[in-house]
Amino acid sequence: MTIYIAHLYYDLMNLYGEIGNVMVLERLLKDQGIKVIIDKLTVNDKIDFNKYDLIYIGAGTEDNQLIVLRDIIKYKNKIKEYIEKNKFFISTGNSYELFGKSIYNNGKHSGIGIFDYNVKQNDKRLVGDTIVKCKFINENIIGFQNQIGVINDNNNPMFEVLRGIGSYKNSKNEGINYKNFYGTYLLGPILARNPKLSKYIISELIRLKDIKFKLKKFDLNIEQRAHDFYIETYHSEM
Repeated sequence: MTIYIAHLYYDLMNLYGEIGNVMVLERLLKDQGIKVIIDKLTVNDKIDFNKYDLIYIGAGTEDNQLIVLRDIIKYKNKIKEYIEKNKFFISTGNSYELFGKSIYNNGKHSGIGIFDYNVKQNDKRLVGDTIVKCKFINENIIGFQNQIGVINDNNNPMFEVLRGIGSYKNSKNEGINYKNFYGTYLLGPILARNPKLSKYIISELIRLKDIKFKLKKFDLNIEQRAHDFYIETYHSEM
């Protein structure tokens, strides 16, 4: 089996070393004996969405976010079709803002419009650790947030905030999960810090590709110990 991954805007949207998420995906797939081909794509590259089993885009500066918005918006219909086919799309940091109706970034801009949420600018920058409860795995997810935007009108939240910032004012929700689109402000990289989440996504990705594929046992003991140590050390009262 071969899994094809597109790392979108790898040069513009990698502010917090979010390439680590792609490295985790690659490693876990290879541990399963699966060949992985990763295409690094950026502005003006031609993207054949039908080629890929998973697409990833990370966080970037506000300036780079606008550069990407001007390029990615031309793929709106293809991205929507890709998501509706139940194919995997992971978006972290402020890249996840792009897929709503509008964003505020030095003024108001139209988003891609795949989802109904809007992004507004907060009074001050939101920075800090966040602990959330995932709706589809039994584990507290740890991450870090650093953004100026807040999201409103998100009808498909992925996480319930236990501690930290959240993704929009007066809400306990964070992130979006629609079919196999996973969007979140959480940085970390999130997949490196949350092994059960990584295992879940990899397992579902493989099953979608070949339901008869026999999964090997995942070797994530070190990652799980690091995750648990962080929770016990900094959030033991939870």
